[in-house]
Amino acid sequence: MSSRTSYVTRSSRSSGATISPAPGWPARLESHGVVVRSLRRSDADDWQAVRARNQDWLAPWDATVPPGGAPRPASYGLVTRALLRQAKRGQTLPFVIEVDGRFAGQVTVSNVARGSAQWGSIGYWVDAAVAGRGVAPRAVALVIDHCLGPVGLHRVEICVRPENTNSLRVVEKLGLEQVGYAPRFLHIDGDWRDHRIFAVTREEVPYGIEQRLSTHQSHQ
Repeated sequence: MSSRTSYVTRSSRSSGATISPAPGWPARLESHGVVVRSLRRSDADDWQAVRARNQDWLAPWDATVPPGGAPRPASYGLVTRALLRQAKRGQTLPFVIEVDGRFAGQVTVSNVARGSAQWGSIGYWVDAAVAGRGVAPRAVALVIDHCLGPVGLHRVEICVRPENTNSLRVVEKLGLEQVGYAPRFLHIDGDWRDHRIFAVTREEVPYGIEQRLSTHQSHQ
């Protein structure tokens, strides 16, 4: 099955010129039964249900606020409003993963830098109910290809705790190279945690990460 991508650009009514502060956003990406689409405010109930059901599964890998840090938004609505504001400015791309039409996780591209950098960082999580079915690798592959294509980034990185074997399997399946190790990099599950850093640039995958993944799976 081939992948499908659609996205919308916003136009200026007064001049008729196309304005793209956030190229490639909003978007809908689809391949092999996995859909990745832009986050919506109406996802609140599904998001809360999936997160509640997966609290123990996700807590060891969730970002937390360090002592003295600004408190995080207290509700889904506040979080979503902040993310969508950032998305309109091209700073963050918050995606939802759907499997069989159901909310199954998220992929978020954050810290998007333009200018001479042209890079972003990807984080992701999936419902334990779909773990082991190739959903996370497929969703992340779709987002990486979208970032290196329509979004216009040159480099994408993924930072993973050494203890997070599930996420390490994702980057392994995608063939991403470890480019660094960052001690005490992010505040996760109540403390500063080390992370392995994986990255890919546009030149490394001229045919896309998703095609690389499909080729890898066909030879298994």
